[in-house]
Amino acid sequence: MIDSGDIKEFLQSLVIAAILAFFIITFIAQSFVVDGQSMEPTLHDGERLFVNKFIYRFHPPERLDIIVFKPHGAPRNKFIKRVIGLPGETIYIHNGRTFVDGEPLKEDYINEKMQGEYGPYQVPEGHVFVMGDNRNHSADSRIPSYVGYVDYKSISGKAFWVYWPLNKMRVIRHKENT
Repeated sequence: MIDSGDIKEFLQSLVIAAILAFFIITFIAQSFVVDGQSMEPTLHDGERLFVNKFIYRFHPPERLDIIVFKPHGAPRNKFIKRVIGLPGETIYIHNGRTFVDGEPLKEDYINEKMQGEYGPYQVPEGHVFVMGDNRNHSADSRIPSYVGYVDYKSISGKAFWVYWPLNKMRVIRHKENT
């Protein structure tokens, strides 16, 4: 027979676990599902990953961080893209290459040459310029009416670990040669 003390202890444990889960999901980490091909070859459609929601409380996003955010043109959605431009920088794309303040950006994570000419874009304070790694199949900051510059306030966090599928589990690479 089950003792009432055992039930009380079980319920207390359940409440503590629920509070802890709420705290983690609200302030520390969040699960995210990659939807689409815009981040290939780095991330693939259907992969599940964790997002560090806590990191940007201490410092702003850095170039090449992979972030999850709500685009101003679709605030009910969340996108995942790579930070390319920081506040005050000028970004443009010419002959398939990305330039930041006139200097070419080293982008070893891209498989396909980017099509089109874009920019210049002057990144405002408190915002970042983002692009998908699969540049020819990505809705990103190059589309001002839909994504545009990403306000720091709309960033959910930094992607850090793919946990599904299990055979693809890995830490997410943000910087070159890491």
